[in-house]
Parts: sequence; structure tokens; C-alpha cells
Amino acid sequence: MSQNTEINRQIVLAERPVGAPAPKNFRVAEAKIPVAGEGEMLLRTVYLSLDPYMRGRMSDAKSYADPVQIGDAMVGGTVSVVMKSNLKGFSEGDWVVNMGGWQDYSVSNGEMVFNLGKEPAMPSWGLGILGMPGFTAYAGLLEIGEPKEGETIAVAAASGPVGATVGQIGKIKGCRVVGIAGGEEKCKHAVENLGFDVCLDRNSPTFAQDLKDACPDGIDVYFENVGGAVFDAVMPLLNANARIPLCGLISQYNATSLPEGPDRMGMLMGTLLVKKIRMQGFIIFDSFPNLYPKFVADMQKWISEGKMKYREQMVDGLENAPEAFIGLLEGKNFGKLVVKIGE
Repeated sequence: MSQNTEINRQIVLAERPVGAPAPKNFRVAEAKIPVAGEGEMLLRTVYLSLDPYMRGRMSDAKSYADPVQIGDAMVGGTVSVVMKSNLKGFSEGDWVVNMGGWQDYSVSNGEMVFNLGKEPAMPSWGLGILGMPGFTAYAGLLEIGEPKEGETIAVAAASGPVGATVGQIGKIKGCRVVGIAGGEEKCKHAVENLGFDVCLDRNSPTFAQDLKDACPDGIDVYFENVGGAVFDAVMPLLNANARIPLCGLISQYNATSLPEGPDRMGMLMGTLLVKKIRMQGFIIFDSFPNLYPKFVADMQKWISEGKMKYREQMVDGLENAPEAFIGLLEGKNFGKLVVKIGE
């Protein structure tokens, strides 16, 4: 069934996953289209963003945000069209970035909703380079990483929406950028299209040595969004006073126990201490709530000047969101993953 004006299709959480999510964890449901009350607006979803953080919301473990309840629609950023508005600052026909979730329709009071106007040029970009992933890269690198001209930046998931943006901002700031990605095609894209100085395949059996060879002067900023074996290779190369913005740990999201092998916590803590390294986790809109307008202004300027390239992978149909999300956690996506839900 395609999107219509009679039913609100939803993808709901059917059961909590153990380990990697599976199709059985999701269920297609139908509900009545919600009604906007006073001080609210009715939004029709056109594009849905798929992001790794959603795996954490499927779990009931304590985190920075409440989990999705069994039977509720999955959470997610969306680009939507205003169908009816009882809210100042929004009118029928406006395109907005909101948190509508995995469903056709949602109601909002305007909190954390960004108006894109009547005719945005590339509305789906509000979920990527001009949205949460781009903002995460911008604020994490510039506010926590504080890159200086001539320094070396390393970033994992280099072809993804966050990593690709981190690397390109790093080049704008005059740094040497070393990307890390899964596979030759993604690495080639990072160098030839995004302008990275080098990009290394994390799946290579010689990855740790390759990274050492690519960073003869060490690493000054490591943008962390993967963890696991990638960080193991990065840690010995970190310079004194290095900075590590930490926005995600995708390699651990499906873990059901601690990793096997020796306890490396002592080594990590010792490295942070001796080298005076700053490692700071952040949740983008909680940590930098007032920086978004400056980010948008800078990013739009860089895009218009041709300094930023962006790759988007579009999946058609709400019913295909679960399969696409499972693939995202397995590294099968190439670029920002977006689901087109309606026209």
C-alpha cells in the first residue's frame, strides 16, 4: 500500500532485538491519521532518515533518550510537508525537518522543527549534510576537535554522512585528512571525490600497519564513530594533546557482551593520561543547541562554493525501511541512507 489520505502507515517495534536487529523485530501497522489541536500542526512525511543511533532506541537499556516502546512507531528524523497548521511560524505547504518517525503522518507542536520554506531545492538534504549528520560532523570537529592548520585528522566511516563531512571540513581548515572505510570503492570515493589525502580499507589484514604508514606524524584529531578494531589501530598513533570527538560506536551497537581478549581499559586510560588527550562524547542537539544556525550558514556557503560534496542513497517505500536499516548496521550503505515514503 502506498501513502494515502485515509490511513497512517507505521513501522512499529514488534520486539526488542538480541544482538543484530532482524525483520521479526519490526511490524507494519495501520492507524488513524492524527488530528492537530491548538498550537499543533499535522505533517505528512516525505523522506525518512535511517541512522545508527536508532539501534540504541530499540533497546530498553538506560541511555540518553527513552527507548521506543513495544508497539510504538520507530523514531527517526524526517522531512515533511505541513498539511494543516494551528501554529505560528508554519503554514500549509511548508517543508520542515522534524522527528516524525517511521510513519506517514505525525503531529508536532513545533519543538525541534526547522522550516525549509515552500520550495527547498533539495529537501532530503535536510536529513544529511544540512541536517543532523552534517551538524554532528561540524560541531564535533570544530568545537571538540579544534583542528589546526597542518595537523592530521583521522576519521572512520569516511564515506558515510558524518565521516565524509568531517573530512571535507578538515581539508577546508588546512589539515591532512586520513579516512578509514570498509572496502576499496568507498576509499576511492573518499580520495577522488571528497578530497581526502588518503583512505584506508579497515578490512585489510594489514590495516594497522597501513594506518601507521599513512600517519608518519601521528594523529592529532581522531573523530570517533566506530570503535572496536579501528580504535585499537588508532590509539598508539595519537599525539600528545590529541582530541577525540566521540559521537558513536557503531561496531558495538549489536554486542550482547564485552569483547573477547585482554582488558584494554588500563591501556586506554594510561594513554589519555600520559598524552594529555581530550576525549569527549556528545549528543548533537543536547551538547550544541545554539550552534545550528551558524552551521547551516557555513555549510550552505561551502556547498555553494563547491567545497562540499554529498552522496545520498535513496530507498523507495516505507515497507523497505527495516531491511535498509539492518543493512546500514552491516555497513552495506554508501552515503546518507534515506527512505522516500511519499511524493
